[in-house]
Order: sequence, then C-alpha cells, then structure tokens
Amino acid sequence: MSFFSNFSSDRCPGQITGNPLNGLCEKVCIQAEKIFDAGIVQTRLENYTVTPETFTPADPTYPLTFISARSLTSQGTVSGLNVERQAEGQCARVQATVTIPVEIVYMDAAGKEGKATGSVTLNEDVMLYVPPASIIPFTVTAVASCVAPEGSWNTAANAFTVSICVTCILKVAMQVELLVPAYGYCAIPPAQEYSQEVCSEFFELPLYPNGGACCRK
Repeated sequence: MSFFSNFSSDRCPGQITGNPLNGLCEKVCIQAEKIFDAGIVQTRLENYTVTPETFTPADPTYPLTFISARSLTSQGTVSGLNVERQAEGQCARVQATVTIPVEIVYMDAAGKEGKATGSVTLNEDVMLYVPPASIIPFTVTAVASCVAPEGSWNTAANAFTVSICVTCILKVAMQVELLVPAYGYCAIPPAQEYSQEVCSEFFELPLYPNGGACCRK
C-alpha cells in the first residue's frame, strides 16, 4: 500500500472530495523554490559538431561509426548570464549559454562498441519575467534534454557531426519561505512488498495424490 494505492486517509495527498476547508488546521512556513517564470525552446541543430572529451573504452580504433547520442542528465549548465530589464513592462531580456552533457554510442573500426562523452552548447536569448531587486537573489536555471538520431564521424575534425533535437526550459527561480495552509502532518502508509508468489502453486498442491485408496486382493 502507498499514497496512491487505495489508501483513503484524509491525511494523505490526493484528490479533494467535499469542502476543501474541512480539516485545515494550521498555516505552515515551508522552504521551497519558487518559479517566477519559465519558457521552453525546442530546436533542431543540423551538422552540429560534438568533440569527444572521454572514450570508454579508451583508445578506440578509428574511424568510428556513429550509432546514437542523447543527453546524460536533465540539467543544463547556465553560464554567461546577462539580464537586461526593459524600460516598460515586467519582462527582461535574458541571454545565457546553456551547456548540455551528452553521451555518444559508436562502433569503432575493430567492431567494438564504445561510448564517448561531449557537450552541446546553446545560446539562448529570450524574454522572461524577472522579479524586482531583493536581498535574496534570483537564479536562472535550465532543464535540458537532447537526442541525435543521425550522425557521422568527421576524421578531419576528430569529432562527430550530428543532427540533434534539443529541448531547453529556462526558469527564473528563487529559494523562498512560503506560508501555505495545511491539514497537519502526513500519514505514511506501510509499503506493500513486491512478491512473485513463487510458492503459491506449490502450496496449492494436495498433500496426497487423488484416488489414492489402497486396493487389496
């Protein structure tokens, strides 16, 4: 059993039924990341060069045959951040470089499959809401993912040339303390252990075989 496995306690998260004010008992201060604004950018980069940084196993036999590539994590590294507040409105021009670590799967000339790490760099220039100046500073973070279905090995550049699909979400965030209504502490139900019931068929066997009455002459 768990929160979402038929546990109907009013002290567990889930859909609200009836009056949502029923059960409210306190105002709670929680520390959380508040997202002031976010925007998504999706693009396809053609003939993009990814220079390998590490090889596993080391020292592959060249040339290499590209198989596939995809991002290693969902987090992009933001650098070169520049925020220009606009004279009118609450939006700002946000410029940043987002670096996404990627892993490339290849086959070398000796027929051995290997992996190489590299990175994809995006130069973002978008409009986002930025909160007014405060003691606690805001941050700009990136959630990014990419996949390359096509690619080849460029011997002259000693790198991979790929066509890569990229999704990047830029977020303006800040660590804050929020006051929220609460229903009290959450009740944690016992977890249901996974079981394949490998003994069930054995336990269901009869103690003795059917039709086992002795026949005497």
